[in-house]
Amino acid sequence: MKVLVPVKRVLDYNVKARVKSDHSGVDLANVKMSMNPFDEISVEEAVRMQEAGTASETIVVSIGPAKAAETIRTALAMGMDRGIHVQTDEDLEPLAVAKILKGIVDAEGPEIVILGKQAIDNDYGATGSMLAALLDWPQGTFANSITKDGGALNVAREVDGGLQTVKIDLPAIVTTDLRLNEPRYASLPNIMKAKKKPIDAKAPGDYGVDTTPRLKVLKVTEPDARKAGVKVEDVATLVDKLKNEAGVI
Repeated sequence: MKVLVPVKRVLDYNVKARVKSDHSGVDLANVKMSMNPFDEISVEEAVRMQEAGTASETIVVSIGPAKAAETIRTALAMGMDRGIHVQTDEDLEPLAVAKILKGIVDAEGPEIVILGKQAIDNDYGATGSMLAALLDWPQGTFANSITKDGGALNVAREVDGGLQTVKIDLPAIVTTDLRLNEPRYASLPNIMKAKKKPIDAKAPGDYGVDTTPRLKVLKVTEPDARKAGVKVEDVATLVDKLKNEAGVI
């Protein structure tokens, strides 16, 4: 079966985000960008499916600027077969992304789409569910483990009370959580091989998607600096401060 994995190029998780001087957004000039960590887990899971003989072909897709091709190459170096780059300089909202992905699914015909549960730049966590709704496919979100069971998937989901296992028929959408697997590092030989793997160039217009934003960002500000803590001499003083100063008890 064919597996499709969308990935996003985001600010590297080790980099401290800075707000632009005009408060219009986050400053991304001259900072390190990398693949969204949850998407790395999705790529790893797809590659493992192929290595286990469950998947016959794995496709990685990224929607973003020209430099998003680097993110696709990273996924190809990890073991994905080929890539699709939908090039746009717009910062697309989840609904527009989901509509483009639906067009790709209609064209490619995968049985499974594996996405990270959220992107660390905006934390919407909405694209996977929106795509499932547009396709009218079942979904297994926040996956802790995925096992194929005939024409279905058993997905153990991370929920507040622990793990919940659901069985969903194929084709299906799965969104990955942190504990699903440990993504591999791409080896130098695989990085060199990835340069020869094909990447199809597309545009949002190729899928007939209107990317006009429905939300308007009014202002972006940094959170207030955290105040320094204080040491107390005994429990009685701690309780007094929590009650009369912090007002939490």
